[in-house]
Amino acid sequence: MGATKTGLFNEQQNELANMAKAIAHPARIAILQQLVKTNACICSDLVDELGLAQPTISQHLKELKNAGIIQGTVEGTSVCYCINPKMWKQYQQFFSGFFSEPANCNDSKCC
Repeated sequence: MGATKTGLFNEQQNELANMAKAIAHPARIAILQQLVKTNACICSDLVDELGLAQPTISQHLKELKNAGIIQGTVEGTSVCYCINPKMWKQYQQFFSGFFSEPANCNDSKCC
């Protein structure tokens, strides 16, 4: 597979693609849903809730944290993760704008 030519696209397109990539796995969606539902979560709780192995959960948490959508704090031997509210709002705005109504397209005029 060739190198991605991100320079061909504007900053917003590249940022939206990176955001989509960060959440583009069902385990990450499930983790985010669980964090939104509980408002905070210790990693072992996620293992129990999702039924995935600890290393798998940790890898997905790392990807979400690298993307900035979650944040974590160390409490003894546990790490407590929660949604990063600033980034969550940014995701909402970007995806809401992306999924706006198509121009000049209604049921009778579309393919």
